Amino acid sequence: MTQTAKRKKLPIGIQTLREIREEGYYYVDKTPIALDLVKGGKYYFLSRPRRFGKSLFLDTLKELFEGNEALFKGLAAESQWNWSVKYPVVRFSFGSTNFNHPQSIQDALHRQLTYFEKVWQIEKPLPDAAGRFADLIVHLHEKTSLPVVVLIDEYDKPILDALLKPEIARNNRDFLRGFYATIKDYDAHIKFSFLTGVSKFSKVSLFSGLNNLYDITLDPKYSTICGYTDNDLDTLFAIELEGLDRDKIREWYNGYHWLGEGVYNPFDILQLFKRREFDNYWFETGTPTFLVDLLFSRKVPTLRLDRMITSSSVISSFEIEKIATEALLFQTGYLTIKNSQRAGGQTFYTLGYPNREVYQSLNESLLAALVDTPEQSQNTLRLYELLLQNDFTGLRQLFHSFFASIPYHWYSNNDIKNYEGYYASVFYSYFASLGLDVIVEDSTNLGRIDMTLRFNQQVYLFEFKVVELVPEGEALQQIKDKGYAEKYKGLGQPIHLIGVEFSKENRNIVSFVVEGDAPEALSGCHNSVQI
Repeated sequence: MTQTAKRKKLPIGIQTLREIREEGYYYVDKTPIALDLVKGGKYYFLSRPRRFGKSLFLDTLKELFEGNEALFKGLAAESQWNWSVKYPVVRFSFGSTNFNHPQSIQDALHRQLTYFEKVWQIEKPLPDAAGRFADLIVHLHEKTSLPVVVLIDEYDKPILDALLKPEIARNNRDFLRGFYATIKDYDAHIKFSFLTGVSKFSKVSLFSGLNNLYDITLDPKYSTICGYTDNDLDTLFAIELEGLDRDKIREWYNGYHWLGEGVYNPFDILQLFKRREFDNYWFETGTPTFLVDLLFSRKVPTLRLDRMITSSSVISSFEIEKIATEALLFQTGYLTIKNSQRAGGQTFYTLGYPNREVYQSLNESLLAALVDTPEQSQNTLRLYELLLQNDFTGLRQLFHSFFASIPYHWYSNNDIKNYEGYYASVFYSYFASLGLDVIVEDSTNLGRIDMTLRFNQQVYLFEFKVVELVPEGEALQQIKDKGYAEKYKGLGQPIHLIGVEFSKENRNIVSFVVEGDAPEALSGCHNSVQI
């Protein structure tokens, strides 16, 4: 699509194609993908995180099958669709109801079925939801002489809403299993079916009665089915880019990958264009508390989150009884695929943060759980100011106060087996919550640096150790013995070696030693802070 001559309205929160097209909003044409789906199959499933445009795509399918030609003027589908055929469409959505109460799923479905029955004048409905659904499909086929299109939006929300109440979640799952099985049982009456959700519950648990779904979640061909591409921003939204740093937009909001071209979260981009400032727009719209609680309860070190390795079988399943950490983070959008490789008959993925927004915001939330202190924001700001000044004495004092503020009962109530990992995670999360360039287990030819921070044209190399009460000096010595600084000397930037030692008994820092190891032009830099 060519560059627009003037600004249009930003479709923030709008999920209906009709309103977007009739009211003059921007619209990224996804109809080529819709046409390809219709030509290539009959039953589809798509998993994408919240606020990525799933509902709008589903509505586009609805308008397409209903033959509303006027809405597609100038789009790819206009010249490639038979507008004389208007299929009956049944669209269910679970987005507007909270399903953590018994009976809520049945009430929601019966309300939607009642609406369809009134529209199509179906009398004497059957008592159960699955029976009413089947009766509706048959009736519509008979009345229109055309097979039915079935669209289901947020199919998994009745389960996700009740994850903290496992019994209700299981009941909702079992109820939906029978309801969704109707789609397969009445295949002869169905033209096309498309289900969307955040999570992919395994076919065994939910889709055992609907095992003919084609899952396009990780099909590279459909990687851009939701979200905006670089080309979308540079063409359709070109005028909105004026005055904004293009590289910074990529750093903050791009980077979501489903084995194909990367995309931006639409909600972030539209909010950026409206407010003209960078912020954590998507993250702040509803990061689930249970996600942070689950990571914390499982003692998942924040250091691991940007390099998690998982298999295709794990990443593609989501179970009520045992939710894999990797699957949860990937399917909800907090980690994305950075790399994939085949080993034997299995595919393995390396997961990491998609962009700065998620990296910074998730670590800020996890930091609150790690240290549980009301001064967290104040401490984070102070950390940034001390780094600007290279005030290592202040840094040591600040981190010492971080750990001193954690009450004794917190340790006794949380069975921490890896103290070094916990202490290092606190350090990492404070830097990451500022959005700084941090590398964990930074590889060199002689070993791995625990943590590397690149900031303000300088390099900071951290090594962490847990020791007895008396400082042993091993942390700093390891950096020097292993020659870790050699990797960065070619940058011509000051390099600071920082050895941090913790006492498990005191639950705090007992040694914080810093030595400057700058190139010759910057020699003479030397700082030492020892408790």
